[in-house]
Amino acid sequence: MDRRYTYKGVELAYSIEGQGDALLLLHGWGCDRNIWQATIELLRDHFMVVAVDFAGFGKSQEPNEVWGVEEYTCSIEALVKELGIVRPTLVGHSFGGRVSILYASRNEVARVVLTDAAGVKPRRSWNYYRKVYTYKLLKHTLPILIGEKKAQMLLEQRRKASASSDYNRATATMRAILSKCVNEDLCAYMPKIKAPVLLFWGDKDTATPISDAHVMERLIPDAGLVVAQGAGHFAMLEQAELWRASLMSFLKIE
Repeated sequence: MDRRYTYKGVELAYSIEGQGDALLLLHGWGCDRNIWQATIELLRDHFMVVAVDFAGFGKSQEPNEVWGVEEYTCSIEALVKELGIVRPTLVGHSFGGRVSILYASRNEVARVVLTDAAGVKPRRSWNYYRKVYTYKLLKHTLPILIGEKKAQMLLEQRRKASASSDYNRATATMRAILSKCVNEDLCAYMPKIKAPVLLFWGDKDTATPISDAHVMERLIPDAGLVVAQGAGHFAMLEQAELWRASLMSFLKIE
């Protein structure tokens, strides 16, 4: 059953299944809490499982301003406070990993699971920066040279051809949020996580490569890495049996 709460004027949706210690499921960009259905079914007999739709996804409203990882994390802190949760376990995929990292760096948590998590700022090639600055130059000069309407049409065509599918599917506000969040490097927060951390990663992940997992394993004091061979960015779905076994072992479920 859907539940609702409000943070900064934005109505956010979540669900609760099961009883016991709290475990929060935080989805990745472009997804919603439905991606966790199999995980909910696995854990609801052992935990009070809280699955959240981040602002702008699923049944949650879009933010009315450009949020960063800080605002998304604060929205989860607000939910935890509203529900009276103490020392939750966090499970974060991709963007949900960003929020999990920041949350766990400044709040007491029982455990953290990061699967194909974001948080390490990607190394950009010269070609990437060439495209970015060429686009910015065209954005300022084309309206002068060919007029506003034609310039917007050409810029939109160029953006669709070069941008990621996540970016192209998003609204203007969510595009701005995505741009802000992907450029936030959370490495400085990782050593502040005092709880045990499971890293579960696909070795074929191209969105958050396995090298990011090795960085996190080095920076987080009590972290261990499980590599899902042959899996990509959704390793918990692609290697479901390994995910299940890894979770049950890490969470001490018999």
